[in-house]
Amino acid sequence: MPHQHAKRLFTCLGFVIWGDLGPTTIYRNKRGKVVFFAKTWPHKPPSPAQTTQRQRFIAAAIAWQTLTPSQRDEWHEATRRASLCMHGYDLFVHWFLSQDDAAIRTLERQTDTTLLPP
Repeated sequence: MPHQHAKRLFTCLGFVIWGDLGPTTIYRNKRGKVVFFAKTWPHKPPSPAQTTQRQRFIAAAIAWQTLTPSQRDEWHEATRRASLCMHGYDLFVHWFLSQDDAAIRTLERQTDTTLLPP
């Protein structure tokens, strides 16, 4: 059962800690209150579908790392110019998983960027 502590969440030199900290998970709820609760662990191994999805995201992350810094900058610039609520990495992962070249080509035209090879 979650329980709340002081208003400040382990602030140290202006940093706020959230996520898993030892055996405790810490986060802020919708009202901004800090919530602490005991970390829960899975009771069974991941399903084959979960393993497949994890492998797809790992492949996307590896593909992102193989891009040159200027290519990564283009993905970031495209999201900025299009005022998308995501980073270039997020857009790249979306494209990598969906392979929706038509959407990326449209975004390239709208933002005057080059994201995919010709």
